[in-house]
Amino acid sequence: MTSPCPSHCSRPSRVLRRALLPMMVASTLAAPAQAADLLTIAQDALQNNAQLASARSRTGSVEAGRDVERADLLPQVSASGNLTHSREYESQTSSGAGPDLSDLTPAQQQVAAALTSGSQSQDDNVNQFGITLEATQALFNAIDSRQVERTERQIDQQLYSLAATEQGVLINVSTAYFEILRAHEVLEARRAQERAINRQLEQAREQFDVGLIAITEVEEAKAAFDQARAIRIAAESDLQVRFEALERLTGQRYASIDALGEELAIAAPVPADRSAWVERAMQNNPQVLASQAGVEVSRSAVEIARAGHLPQVNAFANYNYADNDADGIEGHDSSSQVGVGVSMPLYTGGRTSATVRQNTYLLESSQYDFEDQRRSTIQKVRSSYTRVTNDVSTVEARAQAVVSNQSALDATRAGYEVGTRNIVDVLNAEQNLYNAVADLASARYDYVIDLLTLRQQAGTLDEEALAEVNAWLGAESIDFQLPGAGELDAVMNIGERPTP
Repeated sequence: MTSPCPSHCSRPSRVLRRALLPMMVASTLAAPAQAADLLTIAQDALQNNAQLASARSRTGSVEAGRDVERADLLPQVSASGNLTHSREYESQTSSGAGPDLSDLTPAQQQVAAALTSGSQSQDDNVNQFGITLEATQALFNAIDSRQVERTERQIDQQLYSLAATEQGVLINVSTAYFEILRAHEVLEARRAQERAINRQLEQAREQFDVGLIAITEVEEAKAAFDQARAIRIAAESDLQVRFEALERLTGQRYASIDALGEELAIAAPVPADRSAWVERAMQNNPQVLASQAGVEVSRSAVEIARAGHLPQVNAFANYNYADNDADGIEGHDSSSQVGVGVSMPLYTGGRTSATVRQNTYLLESSQYDFEDQRRSTIQKVRSSYTRVTNDVSTVEARAQAVVSNQSALDATRAGYEVGTRNIVDVLNAEQNLYNAVADLASARYDYVIDLLTLRQQAGTLDEEALAEVNAWLGAESIDFQLPGAGELDAVMNIGERPTP
């Protein structure tokens, strides 16, 4: 098993930590708009994607947790005070022989007798005021110190997760973008197919009207036209759905986007070595690095549990002040203390040992999770690399298939004109040609999407990589009008945002 990343391994770019979430207004269909390219739309998604914004806020929360844990290691100062009012009721009665008064003069005896005989009562209203100031400072607290270390590792893990989310947004936006272009090219092929079969139907009707062919051929041409029309309608629906999927990712509407150029360079990925891509993924894939950081988080939890066996040492100082206005009492009371306190857990019912065992199992589980993520990433990188290399050959084969089907259609039409082929053969050849055209368009976009997916699995998909692909876009643009203008009034309308 690959050893986990040490605590000092490098973190993702600080840019990911402080990415802002700007307020923007979504563009509507009523506003004039220029064609957007892939890079522009990707930048919109990085600003406005709700999933990415949530991940950024979650990262800020984890970073704030570091200050929460660190606070326990800093001085703790508290003040408390009290102000009370009390009323005392006292009633006492004396009885018995009383003291010996024989040595006193008669006058003194009368005063003393008056004081010591009968009942005595006294009422008193007392106001009391007190204040206490107390300060403590941890001198040695292994639990709190290791909780701070765990938070640092949690930040590492969250930053890698944020990078993975960002790359996920980029691949999703790129896929949605090229799926629109794919749907558009397929739609164009289906429209051309419908027009071609419609011309064939009109020609068949004209030939039937002059008695050259039977009604059967007209009906077969009509059936082929209806099928082509149904396929074209489905392609139009697919194009609209693809546009709306892009809107969900970016929170904005686009009236037009740039199309892929005809001279797309179809080449094998560089480096042309599958092992090199796997090695790159092990170093850069944020999901692998996040899982690796998760091992360190679990290891910190074990260290925190073990720290429960260690003593805690705290320095303390306090000051107390008290005063009251009771009858016969003047002045106030005050006291102060400075010292060091030590506490040592001797027996906690086995809780500490059980917590160590519990977190040790969780550490082992996280190690297996890391190994599973590593294997999964290796498999995905290898599969993506294989698909890209196969796409290169597939595009070449699909292009040749278009040429071959065009030749077959020309030959079939010639045979139909001389009577050696029937209209069904022509219709089939028409359908085969436009299926080949649609397949070629799909193969081109499969190549682009698979190449970007390979970059994502290798952990190298960023705006620079999209800029390279963006250069493949041509001058042509695709215009599209979505219904429901104004339904999306604002980007990420979550109401009033909280202020930290």
